[in-house]
Amino acid sequence: MLSAGAALALGVPVAAWGLMGQQNYGGLPASELDYAYQPWGVGDGVAAVVGGLALVLAGAGAAVLVRAARRGALDRRWWGVLGPLVIVGLMAGVGWRILTAGVIGANIGAGMLIIFGTPVAAGLLLWALGRGVWLATRGHGGGSGESGRLGGVSPRGV
Repeated sequence: MLSAGAALALGVPVAAWGLMGQQNYGGLPASELDYAYQPWGVGDGVAAVVGGLALVLAGAGAAVLVRAARRGALDRRWWGVLGPLVIVGLMAGVGWRILTAGVIGANIGAGMLIIFGTPVAAGLLLWALGRGVWLATRGHGGGSGESGRLGGVSPRGV
């Protein structure tokens, strides 16, 4: 379960970054554009292939987790941890493309992302962390597969 969750949470930002492509202003060569942050030296074709592979990996992780949740092998309350992590991953992948977009003058999108996106991402990460710690240490379920377990292993070794 842990590897499927990691595949989902880590595959989403890479898929978003790779499949979105470089967001430069059209009509001018990249050497004449202004950048808030320099983009990585990865071509759009390579990024698309990496993004496609990451999407398949994230989809496989999601499929394993959904199947496990339906069978009762995964406590459904863990979706409250995985969901925010997936949203933050999507924000990170798209956000990196916004921050590295080639523009003429100031990159207003980068500023807006930093001002508004950072607190949202921090809040989601803190929620996921707090919820995950609570579920792993004190989350006692009342049945139907909600036993505070992740992947069939009790965090207390009981």
